[in-house]
This record gives sequence, C-alpha cells and structure tokens, in this order.
Amino acid sequence: MAGRKEQRKVLVVGALGLVGRAVLEALEGQDGQEVVAVSRRAPDFPTRARVLQLDLTDREACRQQLGQLGGITHIVYAALYEKPDLIAGWRDEEQIETNTRMLANVLDFVVPARHFTLLQGTKAYGAHLAPMKLPGKESDPRHPGANFYWRQEDLVREASAGANWTFSIMRPQIVCGLAMGSPMNMVSAIGVHAAVLRELGEPLRFPGRGGFVTEATDARLLARAILWAGGEPRCAGETFNVTNGDILDWGALYPAFADHFGMRCAAARPVQLSEAMPKQGAVWDRIVARHGLAPHSMDQLIGASWQFADAVFGYHGGQTTLLSTIKARQFGFADCIDTAAMFCEHFTALQARKVLPP
Repeated sequence: MAGRKEQRKVLVVGALGLVGRAVLEALEGQDGQEVVAVSRRAPDFPTRARVLQLDLTDREACRQQLGQLGGITHIVYAALYEKPDLIAGWRDEEQIETNTRMLANVLDFVVPARHFTLLQGTKAYGAHLAPMKLPGKESDPRHPGANFYWRQEDLVREASAGANWTFSIMRPQIVCGLAMGSPMNMVSAIGVHAAVLRELGEPLRFPGRGGFVTEATDARLLARAILWAGGEPRCAGETFNVTNGDILDWGALYPAFADHFGMRCAAARPVQLSEAMPKQGAVWDRIVARHGLAPHSMDQLIGASWQFADAVFGYHGGQTTLLSTIKARQFGFADCIDTAAMFCEHFTALQARKVLPP
C-alpha cells in the first residue's frame, strides 16, 4: 500500500497471530489508515483498530459482522486453524476443509475495493512431506501433496476474476514475532526454553539435530512486504517468497542466544521439547512469580509451538528448506534483516513486556 495517498480501510483477519499483529503494528504508524481487526480474542495490547471478535467457522456470525462492513479497500487474510496434533494436522482433510471454509466465510460477505493478501508458506513446496527442490521458486508447479493452500488460492482467484480488486500471495517461512499462544512461535519457544534451563542451573544447548540450513522471516519484514504488495500494481495476481535474506543454521545461533540470556552455551543435545517442556510447567510458574512476569502459564504462552520447534529444529530429522527471494527483489521489495539480530530484538521486546524474565 506504500505510495498511495488515498484513504484506506484495511481489514486484518487473524489480527492477533504472528502475521496479523505485525500488520496491525505496521499500520499504526501510518497516517490515513482506518483499520478493522478480526480475531476470536480481544487484543492484549493497545491498538487504535476497531476490533471484531469473531469465530470464522461461524458462518452466520460472519454474515452479521462482516456483511455490515463498508468501504474496505484492503484485506489481509492471516487467519489460520491448526489441529492439536500440529504436524499431522497439516495433511488432515478436516484441517484443510476448515481453513477453506473460514476463508469462504470472509469472501462471501466482504471483498476489498482494491487488494487482497493471502498467506501461504513452505508447504507450497512440499517441505512438510518430503525434501523440497532447492531453492523453492514461485514459478514451480503446485506440489501435489495435501495442504489447504491450493483450495484457498482457488477461492481467491475465483472471487477476484472479473472484479475490480486484485490479490497477491506471500510465502514466508518460520515467521518470527510477538504473539500469544501461536502454534508456530519460535521466539517464545526459545525464550521459555532458555529461561527454564537457566532456572534449573543448566547451560543453553541447541535441542535439535544439525546437518541442514533453513531461513526465517521477521513478522515485521513480512508486514512491510504485505503493505508494499498491496499498493504496487505490478504485484496483482503475483506470488512472492519473503524471508530475512540470510541463512539460518540453528546450532550456529545458539551462542548468541546464550549470550543474550546471560547463560553458558554447551554442546548440542537433542531433546524432544514437545515431550520434555510441558513437564516443566511448575518451573515456569516459579519464574513468573519470582520476576513478576505477566501471569501466563507455559501452555497459554507456547501452545503447540513445542511441536513446531521439534520440527524446525530437526529433532525427527531435518532437511534444508530454502526459498528464492529474487522475484520480490526484481519487483521492488529488497528489505532484509539479520536473523540473529532479529531474534535478539524480539527477545528484548518480550522481556520489556514482562513475558520473559530479564
């Protein structure tokens, strides 16, 4: 949306997740923006957005609330339904159907006057099923493996055909930012894991297995890419990979993490976090009480992110997953951030908010 001076009214769907929250914060600093935020929960942070608490699986509620909205110029769709068994759920038909139905319950009652943004990710390249072709490029044919991306994309393409609005699709990987209870939040997972180890008098160790590299995407950078594509006519109908711009080797980053948290860094030792960390709930409660942190239980803060951490750390076997971001740069988006610096910035932000201990 950068560069356009007209008044905009942006609908952010899934506004309390990693991506939606970053988009809200990006819009807060821009003039001429009216923002409507859709989420099941009320925000746990100040925002000038009008907030609609809405369950997107409830079609009648969507009709009543979204059908009354007028003048929406841009929609950023960042809502996501995940099953309790996170990884297996990515191939589950019920998960696919629910995510498709949620999007339909938006598009059937409100469409943008100008632009719609849809989120995908590395599953577009089959990375959740088998080793992916490297690097993943937007021009690659659709991977035949099961996921909800293609059904959602087909809905958007069908709805926009012959209409006055356009769309773009963003494909980040390992989105990192601030969000409560996100099922795929590595910042909180690493921070809580470090805090528990420090409380137990143990050094910080990389809990996964090495032998692969990947990439991360800062939620703030992704938000800037979303706003850029929403105002760039050449992005109409286009898909873009968006990552930080460097390579992520988890084991190589752990000394920087240890330094940030004032810990000693020891040799990597594989640990299944989804099995080990829920047993440390009482330790986390002790940390919260001692430091006067926000009164979130470990489960409220982390959700299914322990499962996600096991996957991206390669506990069950890792693979290299790299996306080409040449296309976005060729179209005019060249933003980037150092991944180690990104993590430390987010750790600092969570400490300042008294989510993590100092």
